[in-house]
Formats: sequence, C-alpha cells, structure tokens
Amino acid sequence: MSKSITRREFIQIAGMGLGGLAIASPVFSWAKNAVLMPDSVPGMYTRRVPTYCEVCFWKCAGWVHLNEAGEIWKITGNELDPHSEGRLCPRGTGGVGMYYDNDRLKTPLIRTEESGTQVFREAGWDEALELIARRMKAIAGKYGPESVALFTHGSGGHYFSHLMKAFGTTSIAAPSYAQCRGPREEAFYHTFGEGIGSPERTDIRDTRCLVLIGSHIGENMHNGQVQEMSAAIDKGATIITVDPRFSTAAGKSTYWLPIKPATDLALLLSWIHVLIYEEWYDRKYVEQYTYGFDELKTHVRPFTPEWAYGITTIKPQIIRETAKEMANASPAVIVHPGRHVTWYGDDTQRLRAVAILNALLGSWGRRGGFYNPEKAHVPKVKIPPYPHPKWTWRDAFPGQYPLAGLTLASAIRDATHPDLKWDHAYKAWIVNGTNLLFTLPEPRKTVEAIQNLEFLVAIDTMPMEITGWADVVLPECTYLERYDSIRASQHREPAIAVRTPAAAPRWETRPGWWIARELGVRLGLKDYFPFATHEEELDWQLKQMGTSLEEMKRVGVKKYPREYDDLYPLEDGPEGYEFNTNTGKIELYSTALEEAGFDPLPVYTPHEEPPEGYYRLIYGRAPMHTFSRTSNNPNLTDLMAENTVWVHPKVAKEWDLRANQKIWLQNQDGVTSSGPIAVRITERIRFDSVFMVHGFGHTDRRLSRAAYRGVNDAELITKVKVDPIMGGTGMRGNFVTFLTEAPVGKGEA
Repeated sequence: MSKSITRREFIQIAGMGLGGLAIASPVFSWAKNAVLMPDSVPGMYTRRVPTYCEVCFWKCAGWVHLNEAGEIWKITGNELDPHSEGRLCPRGTGGVGMYYDNDRLKTPLIRTEESGTQVFREAGWDEALELIARRMKAIAGKYGPESVALFTHGSGGHYFSHLMKAFGTTSIAAPSYAQCRGPREEAFYHTFGEGIGSPERTDIRDTRCLVLIGSHIGENMHNGQVQEMSAAIDKGATIITVDPRFSTAAGKSTYWLPIKPATDLALLLSWIHVLIYEEWYDRKYVEQYTYGFDELKTHVRPFTPEWAYGITTIKPQIIRETAKEMANASPAVIVHPGRHVTWYGDDTQRLRAVAILNALLGSWGRRGGFYNPEKAHVPKVKIPPYPHPKWTWRDAFPGQYPLAGLTLASAIRDATHPDLKWDHAYKAWIVNGTNLLFTLPEPRKTVEAIQNLEFLVAIDTMPMEITGWADVVLPECTYLERYDSIRASQHREPAIAVRTPAAAPRWETRPGWWIARELGVRLGLKDYFPFATHEEELDWQLKQMGTSLEEMKRVGVKKYPREYDDLYPLEDGPEGYEFNTNTGKIELYSTALEEAGFDPLPVYTPHEEPPEGYYRLIYGRAPMHTFSRTSNNPNLTDLMAENTVWVHPKVAKEWDLRANQKIWLQNQDGVTSSGPIAVRITERIRFDSVFMVHGFGHTDRRLSRAAYRGVNDAELITKVKVDPIMGGTGMRGNFVTFLTEAPVGKGEA
C-alpha cells in the first residue's frame, strides 16, 4: 500500500478480474479425487457428489448432482442425514446460485493508489499472501501478535482460528455470539449447567406444546425444526406464538399473542406466577432437581396476569389459558429459546425466565422437551502447543461482561475504535465470511474503527461492503468447489458428513483451508499444518473413525451409535443426577449471577417506547435468504429481490401511504436510510411497530442484483443496549418515522 495513503476510502470492485472459468490445477485435483455416484433417474443427471450446505448454520448434508456435461445442476438432501432427513429448504436448493454468480470475487486484490485515488489492482496469490505475512509479522513485532484480530463466520472459521492461535492471538470472534445467540447460551448454562448448542436440542418432533416467543420458525428456516414442527402439528400439538407480527409460525398456531414489543419478560414472569400459584408446575421434578424454588415463588408473587395485561396488552384470560396448555402437555413441552435473542439489553435475564419456565414444566432432559445431544468425536492431529497470549479483548473492558463465554465481536470493534484509550491496541483485522457493515450494529462505528487499523484483510466469496475497506482481498471459492472439515454437529445420534468439491474453483478462487495453510507456512508456522493437502488430513481423520474419505464420498453421511443410552436422561426420574452448576441442581435462583453482582432472578424493567410519530423497528428473516450473504444469489433473488416495510393499515391511513409506495425511513437519531423501501400495508403487524427483512439495502453496484434494492436495517440501528452480563448487543430499541419525499442527497425513488 502506498505510504501516502493515510485514510482508507471505500473502493468499488466491480469489473475486476473478469476472466473465464478456471480449469482444474494440480493443487485442486478435484476430478481425480472425487468419487461420483451413478444416479437413480436415467437421463436426468449422471453423477452426484456429497456436500453439506453452507447457506446457514444448520449445515444440512446433501448431494450435488451433475449433468451429462459435468456441470452442477442441482442440490438435494441426503436421506441419511438427521439434519435434513433428505429434504432441503429453499436456501439449500438455491445454493447452486452461489457457484454460478458472476459477481463473485475472482482474483486477489491489493489496495494501491493511482493519480491520488485509492484503487484495487489484481495480484497473484504468492504476492498477496507474502504481503499479508509481511505485514502481520511487522505488526506483531511492534505491538505483539495479540494486536491481530479475526472476525469469522462459517466453515472457514476453524482454519483461520487455528492460524490465529498458532500466530499468538486469541482475539477471535464470530458475530453470531454477541449479536445473535449468546444470551440464551449463558442463560441456560447458568440455569441447567449446559447451553443449547447448534442445532438446538429441542425435541420438537415429540412435543405436545411448543411456545415460540420471538422465534420465527418457518422464516428463519432451520430445516430440521421446520420439519419436526410440521409433524408435531399433524399429531395435534398446541402451538403458542408470541410475536407483535403475525408470522408464518403464528399462522400455524393455536394461539397468537400479539404482544407489545419490549414486554416479553413481563409475560414470562406472569406465566411463571400462574404455574406456581395455580400449582400447575411439575412438583416432583422441581423438588428433586431444582434449587431456589421458594425464592422464585416469593419473587413472582406480584406478577399476576392482571399486572402483565397492563404491560403486554395480552388479556389475563389468555395468559392463564396458555399457561394451562403448557401444564397439560408437561413434560412434553418446549418454551423455545430462540436464536436471534439480542433485543433490549436485558436479554440474558429474559432467557433466564425462558429457562425457568422449562424447568417448572419438567421439560429439560425429557421426551418432547429438551433431549441430550451427542457428537461424534473427530480426532485431531498432534501439533505444537499454541503460544499463550499476553493480553486479550477483556483487558480493554476490565470487569465488564464477566459471564461472556466467547469473544465479543462488538467488543473487538469498540476496542479498535480511536475513542477507547487502553494499554494495548488492535492494529490488524482479518475478516472471513462476515460482512461487518451488516452484522455489527452502528456501522458508522465500524468504519471509524477500520480507519484506525494499520492493515485489514477480507476473505470472502462475494464483494460485500467489508471488502471495499480492505487492504488485501482474498477470493475464497464457494462450498461447492472445495473440501471442508468433517461436519460433526450435535444431534440425537452422532453422525458425520463430508463436503467434497463438485467442480473446480472458478477463476482464481481458493479454499479456506489452503489459504490458511499457505499463509501459515509464510508466517513460519508450518508445524501447525502437517498435512500437504486437505484430502490427506480428512482421510487420516476418517480412518481413525473407522471409515475413509473414499467411503464417505460414496455415502456422504455416516451415523454412529450413542455412547450412552441417555437421550432423555431425566425421563425416569433418576436419583442423584447432578447438573454442572454451583449447587449441582437446576438453578432457578442463579448463584453464579449473584456472585457476579447480577440479579439471581429475572427482574422486569420497562423499556423506552417510540416517540410520537415513530414506530419500533423490528427486523427478521425470510425463508429464502440468509442475512445479506444471499441477497445477490441469482436463484434466491428470483424468490425475493428486495425487502419491504410492513405498516399497519391504521398507520398507513394516518400517513396517507399507499401499497408499494416508495418511502425513506429515518430513525430517532436522524439517520436516514440510504435508499427507499416499498410499503406493504398489512394487519399482520402491530400499529406501534414496523417490520422488514434483514440483509438488503446494499449500496454498492458491484452486486448487480442486490445494489439499491430495499433498505439495510443495520444502518438505522444507532442505539444499542448492551447486556451487562455477557455483552450482547440489544438492537430493538430503535424507532423510525416515514419520509415520503427523497431527502437531500438520497436521490429519487
């Protein structure tokens, strides 16, 4: 990078590296190594290779089918896979579009300066990797290796995390913790001594009552849960959906409770009150396995349904009816812990109330409630010990977020920001597979932090917003063009799945494993990467597990017997069962929270309400998209090209809004959406809120299908309530109003 560059500018990538299809090279001898199976439908396709999906965290195993010309044709589910049961969701089948998307990153790019303007120039892999290694060594020599941080998401995270630990830093963060699932993991851990994990350990297929409180099954997909929920409905299960929006799940429910936003904890406490004072809880289970029941009973005494009605707008009769439905189904009942649970800053306490409800109903460890998952053990090759870092992100926030179980992505961002003064500094970021301008709240702060870096590397398949701020951009090939680690996710029975390349990498793209190893070799860390190819490593691991890469290419999925017959460990009420908590019991009253200085029982706190003329901004998912990573996918864009803003008819009438009218949104801090969004007038949203699907509103034309389509909700999230227990970023305290004419500088609709 030119020494004259003192501040980064956002660089467009469109048009760079427009070469044709890359041919197979000796490094990626996919055709030689792949075992292709004959298909069962003559004339439709001729061969198939095993994979598992990369479009969401569920990672369903499937088959990539090739036509007679050897081209990728379609993807179907693997019938042996417990994650998919042989069926894929729209995202999974649409994954083919990732491979054929010609907007993909095509070759390594290096930031430079031409005639006073910052631009990217194309580079070879050797030059790009040598530059990264040289800069990382220089930064480590000056500030220590701890000053390099990794943000990552997806399968490649394992490879780059390994590289960073070998380099000497543990500042490794996935936004999915602090921006998504973290509060539920800590809440359940400090109640049951175990977290929820992924896929969630919910026994939906056998449940008799499923309570969804802000959990949009059917829109966030989660393939296995969707299939199990459908089966549960067919068997007569009661579905209770609590949501200010009439979601897809609400349309399948026995009860829809259109709760006032930000009051969920009041409803949960009221349900707890009803179960206890009506004596509808599982008395034997509670007496045998829990700690702190008397304290809980005293605590919830004031939280009657009448009290909750004045807060939530849910009628007392409905609160009692739904509590009775749960009690009648007990223990085959699930109050679902959700996935994206960072809402209002008291999220760990809200999820504690969810965990307590499940404990009172006796659902943990029992059929139809929460099962005990098991994972297959994947052997690890012997490597040198990792160096011990001298400091971590916690040094920037002494005494804060004491119960955070993982590194906080937002904390690393804030520790990089120039306004935070502390004894150390982050000087380089490596960002793999996560578009931080969309995944972290307050994108302005993210850009300001980036400007305070000395070096930024972006590794991605697509030219997302984050790549425009990088010093070096590395193009990763899609999951359809590479091997990846053995998938050994938790489930009812241990199972493994493999991903093998169905085609050679297009253009000059490379797999994450190869990128991490090549960079490791240049950093002098070759001993941490003992295998020359990923195939060798996978075959070694699989042979230790009683199979081989050759066999797994034929079957795709292999199941193993459970080590113990403890799928439902509390089904028969065993004596002496111990939980991994301070007391060895399910802690209704959390001793760990008390020791850390927090409320040991959930406490309801009112949250800010919208000012006059403003509406709470609620965001969510759509079944055909996964965040911003699929909004340019040619297959999935055909299903949904842009988002809309849901507005209640009463509100639309007050504002004289028309269906499909393009408007701009402005939040409480005066921040206006970069572009307009179409109005959807519907009674499926409360009058005090608006809703939009997350992941749209890209502002760079290098994404030919996604640019300027809809609005990016992240840019309107400028007010964040941080959970003091574990650092989760509560993002639902933002409000918007409507602008019917284009703001100055925003262009026309």
